[in-house]
Amino acid sequence: MSRSAAATRHHTTTAAATALAATALLLTACGAGDGQGSAAGPDGSFAPADCPAQPAATWPAATWPAPATGSGPHKIATAMGEVSVPAAPHRVVVLDTAELDSAITLGVTPVGATRSDVASGFLDYLPKDKLTGTRNVGKIGAPDLEAIAALKPDLILTNKVRDGGRYDQLSKIAPTVMTESTGYPWKQNFAVHAAALGRIPEARRAVAAYAAHAGRVTAALGGPAAAKRLRTNVVRFVEGADTRIYGCRSYIGTVLADIGTGPTSVVNGSKDGLMVEISPEEINRADANALFYAAYGSPEKSKEAQITAGPLWKNLRAVRNGRAQRVDDQLWIQGIGYTAAGTILDEVQQKLTKK
Repeated sequence: MSRSAAATRHHTTTAAATALAATALLLTACGAGDGQGSAAGPDGSFAPADCPAQPAATWPAATWPAPATGSGPHKIATAMGEVSVPAAPHRVVVLDTAELDSAITLGVTPVGATRSDVASGFLDYLPKDKLTGTRNVGKIGAPDLEAIAALKPDLILTNKVRDGGRYDQLSKIAPTVMTESTGYPWKQNFAVHAAALGRIPEARRAVAAYAAHAGRVTAALGGPAAAKRLRTNVVRFVEGADTRIYGCRSYIGTVLADIGTGPTSVVNGSKDGLMVEISPEEINRADANALFYAAYGSPEKSKEAQITAGPLWKNLRAVRNGRAQRVDDQLWIQGIGYTAAGTILDEVQQKLTKK
């Protein structure tokens, strides 16, 4: 064989091999939703995440008679030690979304509240008539202390994650009740908020109503056994960051757990149990029996538009089966509390039981 013929044969063989490899990669990408590199097992089922049981919430003891007596100031335990608060605060300022949800749930209209980074100011899922008269006192994590002081509050509710460094300044304005964090311990935080607001009876009723609501959703899904088999991942496209899949120790993770479902094993080992972050090329890892997805930022800047238009997304089993549902980021991710959770339960039932 001549040298030129050999070179030609080598070139042809190399080109064919390259084409074959490219085809294999394409097929692998398109088939990823069927188990290759995803959370689906060999039998096509999705392994559940290893979620610990949620801690039981306890009602803070207070060194005063029951709130209904209308007696004077009382002390409650907070993340910053004991704080003396009025028996029935009337001018309450809240500095994060969970505190605002708690106040609304308990029938308290704050005189002031911080806003989320959204155009509408306060989160859209909150009843507008419950916020009449509530003044905007700046952004979450950067409140306007002068605006807060001008409202002459008798109680401030917040948490150390947002405002721990401002505790001394805030406590000079009004008694300030801080929880350690926000998000996952939202049920315990709600109990602290209720004690501070003197609304423990109302809070107990809200908790009981939520538990009954969650039970009805479980029944609508076919009962506890059926709900347990149902794997539901929550995906968030985030402007300026990687895409997130929420884990067991996230707010939304606890709400789904309360109806008996939850994420796939993709979230096992996530930091603090909160979430895992994935690149657009890893979106197949988010596959589950059902997907709920939201975006923080525009669809383009958060990469939602690009990812959901791509072949990996379209080949996810949840997408192919019509069980990938877009949800409101403000409600499902940013809003934290029993008012948000009640609406989320309604949406889960509607989206997962529709024919």
